[in-house]
Amino acid sequence: MSKHCVAVIQTSPIPSDSAATVDKLIKFAGDARRQGAELAVFPEAFLGGYPKGADFHIALGARPPESREEFRHYYENAIAVPGPETERIAAAAAELKLFIVVGVIERAGATLYCTALFFGPEGGLLGKHRKLMPTAAERYIWGQGDGSTLPVFDSPVGKLGAVICWENYMPMLRMAMYGKGIEIYCAPTADDRPTWLPSMQHIALEGRCFVLSSCQVLRGSEFPKEFRNEISTDPDAILMRGGSCIIGPLGNVLAGPVFDEDAVLVAEIDLADIPRARFDFDVAGHYSRPDVFRLTVNETSQHPIATVREE
Repeated sequence: MSKHCVAVIQTSPIPSDSAATVDKLIKFAGDARRQGAELAVFPEAFLGGYPKGADFHIALGARPPESREEFRHYYENAIAVPGPETERIAAAAAELKLFIVVGVIERAGATLYCTALFFGPEGGLLGKHRKLMPTAAERYIWGQGDGSTLPVFDSPVGKLGAVICWENYMPMLRMAMYGKGIEIYCAPTADDRPTWLPSMQHIALEGRCFVLSSCQVLRGSEFPKEFRNEISTDPDAILMRGGSCIIGPLGNVLAGPVFDEDAVLVAEIDLADIPRARFDFDVAGHYSRPDVFRLTVNETSQHPIATVREE
């Protein structure tokens, strides 16, 4: 069967409460499933939070005690992968018979990563992608992923992968995903600017794939009270306005964008549209020129310490 129903979820997490945010995720996933969705995509940093406007009190060369205390709080609200939260999401995916892609803040040792997690309808955590390049002030609080977490999964709804927020502006990363044959290109994001929709249309048209982008709607009242906010302290202020969308492989908008409100966007997709679209443009196939251009991708897991023992 080539036709499937997919969804993107636009909402905010429960501030500073990952367990309650899992409850909210399960509720919205259920809403998507009741509308026929076989896949639901949640925003960047949905678990763990994207505290837009927080500055962690940082100035160049200066990190006061307030910086460290805010990071401690952020660290404690991040999740282990795997861990209790991923077990609950996996169980919900199995109960709903639903693929779930969700952005999380992953705690690994003393480092935090902005990560996308993949769950399957059989109830398992399929894998993860760690954001390769945190943007601007995100580098204060997140580490860099490496090439070992660039998965594309075979699934009944299509070959499934994720590229997070401004990673989508890294042409070589996009090409790596196209080379893996990605068909369902998930783009969890915190970018709510008017330029995001045409970017998603460009990627869909370039990769001849379906693009599912999910962004939070974040209000001042939903901003964690533990952080200082440099954008606004008004509880009614819209700190992140959404803009979630579903795009077809010729750049056509199938759903969205929606702004300033929670939403479950659903669209029917036809995987047969992908070979139709790639008839005249297959960026990693007949429209490539490997005699002129070639991309090398290092997918080796990088470790700072190598232990050697002599026998």
